Formats: sequence, structure tokens, C-alpha cells
Amino acid sequence: MFGKLSSYSSAQTLGFFHLSPTVLDMQGLRRILTAFTLAVCLSSLGKAQQQCTNGFDLDRASGQCLDIDECRTIPEACRGDMVCVNQNGGYLCVPRTNPVYRSPYLSPYSNVYPPPPAPGPVPNYPTVTRPLICRFGFQLDENNQCADVDECASDSHQCNPTQICINTEGGYTCSCTEGYWLLEGQCLDIDECRYGYCQQLCANVPGSYSCTCNPGFTLNDDGRSCQDVNECTSENPCTQTCVNTYGSFLCRCEPGYELEADGVNCSDMDECSFSEFLCQHECVNGPGSYYCTCPSGYNLLDDSRSCQDINECEIRNFTCTSQQTCFNIPGEYKCLDPVRCEEPYLQINENRCMCPAENPGCRDQPFTILYRVMDMVSGRSVPSDIFQMQATTRYPGAYYIFQIKSGNEGREFYMRQTGPISATLVMTRPVKGPRTIELDLEMITVNTVINFRGSSVIRLRIFVSQYSF
Repeated sequence: MFGKLSSYSSAQTLGFFHLSPTVLDMQGLRRILTAFTLAVCLSSLGKAQQQCTNGFDLDRASGQCLDIDECRTIPEACRGDMVCVNQNGGYLCVPRTNPVYRSPYLSPYSNVYPPPPAPGPVPNYPTVTRPLICRFGFQLDENNQCADVDECASDSHQCNPTQICINTEGGYTCSCTEGYWLLEGQCLDIDECRYGYCQQLCANVPGSYSCTCNPGFTLNDDGRSCQDVNECTSENPCTQTCVNTYGSFLCRCEPGYELEADGVNCSDMDECSFSEFLCQHECVNGPGSYYCTCPSGYNLLDDSRSCQDINECEIRNFTCTSQQTCFNIPGEYKCLDPVRCEEPYLQINENRCMCPAENPGCRDQPFTILYRVMDMVSGRSVPSDIFQMQATTRYPGAYYIFQIKSGNEGREFYMRQTGPISATLVMTRPVKGPRTIELDLEMITVNTVINFRGSSVIRLRIFVSQYSF
């Protein structure tokens, strides 16, 4: 029969020991138990071993290594006539008899075993007191319990100055504060801006970062994203109309105003300076707008820009006498006196005078003088046909010559013959008013058959108004 002692340490393995009742004595058994206890102690000393040695199991609640009872946990740990005896860190298989105690005469050098003694009661073998062993990172406290060692508090850690010590169960870890990362034993600052932590502007600082927003945005509560600021509702920087845009705003002005160079203020727009054609007569600028006016003698039309002459003669808004005739011209009127024929002329009707042929004083005078009146606006475009003259009677063998006899000192007019018995008065230069022009338009009649030469005159009075409308 033989027994087996099983125990392991970090340095050695005890292996198997065969116990023979004729060889082993009490002294040998004690040497074996002493070696076994020493191996267990060597494997349990210090905190270098993170785990319990073979034959022990870690009690996580107390942090202690407790012995495993192999006699209970291993089926048929000892066979035959051997009995299992649990030991601290292992077990023994011994005979049911106790030759170790009852055979002191057994020689260790003898190969002859004495006869087996008679069976007797199983002896009480001495047991080794189980020592309290704490695993690495724990130590016995005052209550003889394994308590965790706080290496960080006791400054027994090996973290470098850039690291922080974090105590753990049975040990510690070296870590970095937030915003740093561990690289080759050193805590280096993390550049959070490289990873797009901020939506817009990012400023890296040691161990952290700071997010800011562009003008026109405000930082949200998350400290990273930005939200558009509605400047129009918060402060309304515009003097008139504010239009919010993404990250900014636009100022707009009401009709009749224009935005100044600062993009905020509005100033009145002088529409009258843009064009001289806004109003027919006069443009008056006002705050944000303009209006047109007409001179005296005109009414403003519904288009608010054109002027229409008031015919004072039609509405009888004049001051002419009963002997005078009211003659309307643009913007005003004239009171015309009756035609009076001078000697040697005789008055045929209200506007015609005739010089009799039998009167010697009429020899070199026009045969008839016809009085005509017309109006014309100032600055009329040229050339312009303004009056037509025509013979009322055509005689056989006669021809007609048309000319301006007087009143054209400024050479603004000329006669253009348009037919054998007709001609047109043409204005060649613009005439500015107010002005009154009196022209004698002469038609000369030449008859070679009867050797006759005579003339007739139209005395044309032209009233040029002050305005061009």
C-alpha cells in the first residue's frame, strides 16, 4: 500500500511520497510534514503571487486563501486499505493501521517487514494548524482579516507625476485625468479640436477644449453646437425693416428710401434727381416719396405727373372786357382788342382790312391785310410746320410768290412753297417763351398777261407760352 501527498507552490512541486509501515517511523513522517508545510508557506509569502497555490482556493469575500478538503472533493482519493487524511494544502493516504507509531524498531535500512500487528483502532494523526494567508494586494488588519491595501493613499504606487493613482481591489492602476491620454507612460494632452468636437470654432487648452461660435450664432447648452441668433427680434439693429438670415441679418428700406453704406440706416431717396422726366413740370422730393406740381394755369392729371392747360376762356375765368376777345394759350390767356384798320385801309370784317385800288395811297400797299392769332409751346421741336398759307382765287396766267415780309429778324422761320398757290411757314430754330412774335406773311400775285403785280398779307401773331406743355 502507498500514500500520496499533493501540494504545489510557485517554486516547486513536492510530488509523491510512498509510505510503508515497515520503513517509515515517526521521525520520517515528521520530516515529510515539515517539508510540506515549508512549501506551502513559501508559496504564500509576499504579494508577488496574485493567485492561491494548488490546494487552496480564494475566498473573494475575505480575500483569504482557504484550504481545499481533497478527501471530500476527490472521489476515492485513497484506495484499498488506505485512508485519506486532509492536510493544509494537500492530503495523505495512510494505512488503516498505524505502523508508524507502533513500530519504533523498524529499521529504515531493512527490507524485511515484521508481521503485521493485529488490527486496532485508527489512530488520531496530528493536523497542521492552517495559517491565514492573504493574497497579493491585501494584508491582515487588526481583526485578523484580509483587507485591501490602498497603495494610492500609502504612496506605495509607481505612477509617474503625470499620472493619477486609482486604487483597485488588491492593486491599483495608473491613469490620466480627463482630457489626457496615456502614451508610453506619459499623460499627453488630447487635442479635441482635431476630432471635430465643436460645430464651428474650437480652442484646445491643456486637458480640455473650448467651443465658440461665429458672429451671429450662440453656443447651445451642450457646449458644442451653435444656434443662429435672430438679431431682428433680439435687438433689431435696422432703422426700418430687418430680415434675419442664417448667421446674420439684412436691413431693408421702405419704398422711397435707400440703404446707406453702413448697411443699417436708411436715408431718403431723392427720386427727383434720378430723372427729369418723372414730372412734366416740377418734381418735389419728400420723405420716402415725391410728388409733381404744375404751374399756375394747369391742372395735375390722374397720372400724378402730367399737367393739363386750364382753358380759362371756356370756363370764363378771365378778366377781359366785353369789347375784348379771350384767347387761351397754354398756362394763361390773352385779352385781344378788336382789329382796327389804319388809313388808307378800310375794314371789311372783324379781322380783314382792304386798301382800295382807286385810292392813290394804296398803290404800294398790300391789297388786303388778314389778321390771324395762334399759340405755340415753348421749345417746340424743329423743324416744325406751324402755319399754312394759300391763295383763295387763281387767275389764268398768274403765279404766286410767298415770303416773310417782316418780323423774322432772328431768322427762326422761313416760307416753304408747297404748291402753285400754297406755302407753309416753317420754324427752323427753337423759340423760348413767354414771347409774342408778329410776322407779316406776304403772298405776291404776278400776272404777265395783263402785266399785274399785287400782294396780300397775313399778319400772324404768335403767342409762345412759358412752358413746353
